[in-house]
Amino acid sequence: MQQRKLGSQGLAVSALGLGCMGMSQAYGPGDDAESEATLHRALDLGVTLIDTAISYGAGHNERLIGRLGEERDPGPASAGLVTRPRP
Repeated sequence: MQQRKLGSQGLAVSALGLGCMGMSQAYGPGDDAESEATLHRALDLGVTLIDTAISYGAGHNERLIGRLGEERDPGPASAGLVTRPRP
């Protein structure tokens, strides 16, 4: 997976990111098992940029991602979490 430099402090993230809005709203009811499987697969493929916002499902995505962090050994690479402030 290609990497892109993010900002000026040396952080690098995958060129492709995973948008998580559909995991908790917008496209019908969320399915936690499917969402967690999607997050695991994305990380397995080298995706390290996870895009979410607290307004998506009132923090539901962040809880999903938090569980993912508890289940996986971060190893030498870690995921970058992009969040957006509430409007």
